[in-house]
Amino acid sequence: MWMLSAVGLLGSGAVLVGGVGGLGGAVAPEADLAYHGSASMAAGRVDVRLTPRNHGPDPVDDATVRLRWSAALGDAQVLPVGCARSGERVVVCRTGALPADGPGEEIRMTVRLREVASEVTLGLDTVWGGGSVDRNHANDRQQVLVLDTGDAYAF
Repeated sequence: MWMLSAVGLLGSGAVLVGGVGGLGGAVAPEADLAYHGSASMAAGRVDVRLTPRNHGPDPVDDATVRLRWSAALGDAQVLPVGCARSGERVVVCRTGALPADGPGEEIRMTVRLREVASEVTLGLDTVWGGGSVDRNHANDRQQVLVLDTGDAYAF
């Protein structure tokens, strides 16, 4: 009878920690990371502003966001502290601490494309969530088309 009750509880989403029979263990924290901001492009320079946000329920000590462009980046880039190139078209950035249900610090950067383009697609996604489980990837995986108009395109 006890086993049926425990199975019923676990199946309904409850978590048992400790107790009879060794049903103990650490449960990974849960977070819901998202990125909001804008991107604009003029003459082969792409300006990006993004604010990471954690919709909770648990805080995140640090996470890593990947920015991936559809066009190759120029060889020399000046990136903000906490950001680094990880490929011909890719930059990764630390988000820093993200409180539960709160924003992090804004990340700003300007990258130069290897060649001037009339448009570029910028993809954003989480590479590492600080050990947290994120069950909603609908808001941390985005793509935005940025035209060479100087206008800001929101995401």
